[in-house]
Amino acid sequence: MRPLTDAEMKVVLDKLANYMSDLKSLIAPLDDGDRYVFRLNHSRVYYVRLSIANLATSISRDALLSLGTCLGKVTKTGKFRLHITALPIIAPGARHKIWVKENGAQPFLYGSNVVKAHVGRWSEDCPEHQGCVVYSMSDIPLGFGVTARSTTEARRLDPTGIVCFRQSDCGEYLRDEDTLFAGN
Repeated sequence: MRPLTDAEMKVVLDKLANYMSDLKSLIAPLDDGDRYVFRLNHSRVYYVRLSIANLATSISRDALLSLGTCLGKVTKTGKFRLHITALPIIAPGARHKIWVKENGAQPFLYGSNVVKAHVGRWSEDCPEHQGCVVYSMSDIPLGFGVTARSTTEARRLDPTGIVCFRQSDCGEYLRDEDTLFAGN
């Protein structure tokens, strides 16, 4: 496990900035003097307390499977792909939100995009191709995606028009359980 390089950190923070409004809260010191850091192990980026990351240095890289919250994976081409495990980190600071009705939650959790007929409400002034968090009507985060249309364009869409392209949803815990936490 090692700290991220400057290039890797820039890619990770750029991706998180698509979804979150305040990145300073991620790296701000905690009340007890500790802070959270980003660490890389087997091409996976982890968000972990510094004190725990320092304790993990005594474990070899091959023996360490996971530590903290896995935010995503750095691909071989140097891009960063967020995993569903990053949802608890992204959801509290989400800039743009979409709430889906009960009849739209199940299709979303099965891997479908969000269509206009399933949207209960959405954040105002949401631009096109911007990261957003998808919630149920009872404010439970279900996943995240990228808006297909801006809020004003989405209001004029027909009911079967796609409003949000799914990037990740809670159903991945079941669908991808064999590869989600694998080291490769």
